[in-house]
Amino acid sequence: MSERTVTVGSSSGLHARPAKLFVQAAAQQPVKVTISAGGRAVDARSMLGVLSLGVNHGGEVTLAAEGDGADAVLDTLSALLASDLDSDTPVDA
Repeated sequence: MSERTVTVGSSSGLHARPAKLFVQAAAQQPVKVTISAGGRAVDARSMLGVLSLGVNHGGEVTLAAEGDGADAVLDTLSALLASDLDSDTPVDA
């Protein structure tokens, strides 16, 4: 299993728009990804699950995935979470 620990870069944390963009990107991946914070892990494709983690700006999350291409998937999703998804700049995920 591959893991990455990421500091959330969005000014609002993983709420509303940033969570939506992250969940959409996770849903497009060929492997299942989990995201955890505060000792809780949820499916990264679940909007309610991601929101329930209550991660604020600067908070750390751990992404985990297993299978072919897991490292590349985690690299992509980590870069997305580390960026400011609250900005008006379009996000390519």
